[in-house]
Amino acid sequence: MEFKQSLAQRIIIAFALMSALVAGAFAFGIVATVHLVEERLISTVLGGDLQRLLRMDSVSDWSHRPRPDQLFYFSGGRDDFELPKDLHHLEPGFHEVFRDQLSYHAMVEVVDGRPYVLLQDQSDFEERERLLFAVVVVGFVLSLVLAVFLGWLLARRVMAPVIRLARQVRHRDQLLGLAPPLAPDYAADEVGQLAVAFDDTLGRLRDALNRERLFTSDVSHELRTPLMVLATSCELLIENPSLDTRSRAQVERIARATEEMQELVKTFLMLARAQHDEGAVASRASLREVGDDLIGVWHDTIEQKGLTLHYDGRANASPVLYNATFLQSVMGNLLRNAAHYTDSGYIRLTLDAQGFSVEDSGVGIPEEQREEMFKPFVRGGERRGEGLGLGLSLVQRICDDQGWQVTLTATAPHGCRFQVDLSPGGVNTPSDDIA
Repeated sequence: MEFKQSLAQRIIIAFALMSALVAGAFAFGIVATVHLVEERLISTVLGGDLQRLLRMDSVSDWSHRPRPDQLFYFSGGRDDFELPKDLHHLEPGFHEVFRDQLSYHAMVEVVDGRPYVLLQDQSDFEERERLLFAVVVVGFVLSLVLAVFLGWLLARRVMAPVIRLARQVRHRDQLLGLAPPLAPDYAADEVGQLAVAFDDTLGRLRDALNRERLFTSDVSHELRTPLMVLATSCELLIENPSLDTRSRAQVERIARATEEMQELVKTFLMLARAQHDEGAVASRASLREVGDDLIGVWHDTIEQKGLTLHYDGRANASPVLYNATFLQSVMGNLLRNAAHYTDSGYIRLTLDAQGFSVEDSGVGIPEEQREEMFKPFVRGGERRGEGLGLGLSLVQRICDDQGWQVTLTATAPHGCRFQVDLSPGGVNTPSDDIA
């Protein structure tokens, strides 16, 4: 069973319910006990008064009167002592009767076949009952208020170490290698055991992150040399006049792939250094500079495919400087993805004050697959080429690292639109040189 309330709220609710149950039981018991005791006492006193009246005088010559708050009747009595018709149905014993909007306690006894009834006004008794009920209700309400207050105090005391532990675990610095352990700050209780478990889990997570960073950094660094050799060789081959048209096209294709791979390696190396070294500094560029550069790179490829490339919003582009490597990687991957999955129509790159968007008239992405497309090794339903499905996941990872936001929507009649909002992370300050 899942609860929507927080643990502190559940403690307060538990205190309130427990107090309501206990106070309600006590209140019911008090009211029932007082009512029963008073009824027994009143019936005993009223019965004694009736016996006294019967012993003091004979029925034929009645001279004693009951107390001022009592009424005495009997069957066949003279004048005011005649038994009223509305009391003929009473059986021997104690009763509560109502006459003329007033309530009475009644004691009935039959002597020699003749019923005798003694009534006593119970206004004082009802007043005491109302006062008792008021006291019980006020006490019940006060107990609930006190229970909620005590529950709140206890919840604060009990939840304080849990809340502090949760904040420490959520803090991003806790993943740093120099972060102090959590367990020494807590007592050797359940919260302390939880802190020990978090220390163990966070330690293993730090080790895994360090291994990933080192692997990414080492691989990216080691790939730069062979990629440089490939790029240099391609340049030399392109300058060779003896190459035929087909061979030259293949060499140019290898050169473009090598350049893309160099950019990818540069991006991974930048990510690894940014996470491993908080002082890593990246080159800076404005949105328009990156857009102009990538349009120059992709213009011929897109036009050769028979597509129309639109470049809008250069006048409205944000002048803020961003991490050039990451911005080029995000925009370049989105342009590459659009060119890859668009056979006819257009591709549009739009710059604005908040970021940029890449729109195409390609095959589109079904709505049920849009969230999955940003995960590693996930490709669209119409797979093309030998891609591994890492482009969009890299885009998402960079956006998460920089505090940017990327959203995917459909365009009519088909195609898709990627909107990248750079405003959360785009401030022109030296601190943003850190990825």
